[in-house]
Parts: sequence; structure tokens; C-alpha cells
Amino acid sequence: MKISILSKTALLIVLILIMSCTTATTIKSGDIVFRGASQSDLSEAINEVTQTEKATNYTHMGICSVEDENVFVYHSDLGKGVVKEPLELFLKPDDSSNYTADIYRIKDITQQQVKNAISKAKTLLGEPYNVTYILEDKGYYCSEYIYELFKEDGVFTLEPMTFKNAETDSFHNGWVTHYKELGIEIPEGKLGCNPNGMAASKTLEFVKRLQ
Repeated sequence: MKISILSKTALLIVLILIMSCTTATTIKSGDIVFRGASQSDLSEAINEVTQTEKATNYTHMGICSVEDENVFVYHSDLGKGVVKEPLELFLKPDDSSNYTADIYRIKDITQQQVKNAISKAKTLLGEPYNVTYILEDKGYYCSEYIYELFKEDGVFTLEPMTFKNAETDSFHNGWVTHYKELGIEIPEGKLGCNPNGMAASKTLEFVKRLQ
């Protein structure tokens, strides 16, 4: 039996809708999405000095919000600041990107905590990206933004930051260049957070790999 072009088109639309609904029902508001390392020098620098025992390779993260079966991500991105974007754009921010991405969920989180976090995420839209990675400075870097959303709930903790390669005990060239351009010293040892460390938190549980 031959399938007409119209039937094929209708079938394709149905499959797309099914896939979209499946994604939305799997992902919940409040879930944390982690994105893998890109090829940029700064992304490489972040990943090199923050990998955990779980061997995660995340350099970016955001919080999901499911709205009418569509998934959006609130996140703070270098060059954009704090934004709200469709999940598809977060996963593939440019044509050449090929990132891994995973969904994690905060254990025992309440709906009120999720509601509060999303509400705060909205109020911070438009804030700049914190390029110094120093908590006291203006704006938010990606993990700092997520930390801030759940700070009152004590979901995540801050740790002394290091910008050194553990094997060589020397600063990554990406960080040396970055802070030289900013005209400030590398904030080695200051409290902060990073995607790999937060993904390894015992307060989170792995849900699924997206890509």
C-alpha cells in the first residue's frame, strides 16, 4: 500500500508532536539542565579545572520551566547575560555546536520551592554576565545564577574556587588571558561554584541525557 505525500507529512507532524510532548512530560519545571563543554578557550579552561570524580564535562547550566508543554531555560550566558530561551536554543546555541546535555532533578524539592525559584529567575532577567566570577561583583555567571535561585533552600554550597590544572598546579592559559584582559588578579581560593561541582552534588539526581 502506497502512502501519499500528504499522509507522510501528517505522519511527520504527529511524530514531532509526540516527541515534543514526551520531552515536556519528562522534564519538569525546576529541573537543572547541564550543557557540555564547547571549543572556546574559556569553556575549555572552565572544564579543565572543575571536572569531578564523576568525570562530568559541563561548562554551562540553566533551570527549566515547562509552560504549556513547551520547555524554556532560564540561564546566564556569556555575551547575553540572564535570558529565557527555548530548550532547543539552549541545546544548540549556534550552527556549529555539538554539545552533550543532561537533565538533573533536585531531590525532595517542593512545588513551592520550584515556584519561588522560577519567580526569582524571572526577576533577574536582563542582569549582566559576571565575567570576573567573583560573587560580590555585578551580574551572575551561569552556576552563580542557579545557586542564587536556591540559596534560601540550601540546595547548593559554595566552595573555594581554583583556576589551576590539578596535574600541573599551574593556571590554565585561558584564565591567565581572561584576567589579564580584565586587569585583575585571578581570584584563586575565593568562594564560588561551577557546573561540574554542582552536578556532583548529593542534592541532585540524574534524570536523563538529552543529547
